[in-house]
Amino acid sequence: MTLLPLGGDPAAGEGARVLRAEDGRTFAVHVVDGSYLVTDPLCPHNKGPLVEGQVDGAILRCPWHWYRFDLATGDCLTQPALRLRVYPVRRDGDGWVAEIGETPVAMSLSQRLRAHARGETP
Repeated sequence: MTLLPLGGDPAAGEGARVLRAEDGRTFAVHVVDGSYLVTDPLCPHNKGPLVEGQVDGAILRCPWHWYRFDLATGDCLTQPALRLRVYPVRRDGDGWVAEIGETPVAMSLSQRLRAHARGETP
């Protein structure tokens, strides 16, 4: 299991930022009501930057097309077929970490092209 250090104390303020893991993947970190919530950085609808979205309670609204996501579950309230990946956060020693899963296996060029043709982000 790969851990992403979040640093700091979430009770220190509200807001959002992007963090990059050592393997190059990026994640959106939202601070809501004194807690960290970690998601994928881009909207699954049309790749809008979620750190620029508006958070109201536990609902995140994408800044591009206003798709709304439940930050606790990743469920899309606008289009139920879509889902935002959310990652568990826990205390680790003196800091906070998100459990972001294992590093994905590198894809060949042909695999990346096929994924792109299917509309996936390789």
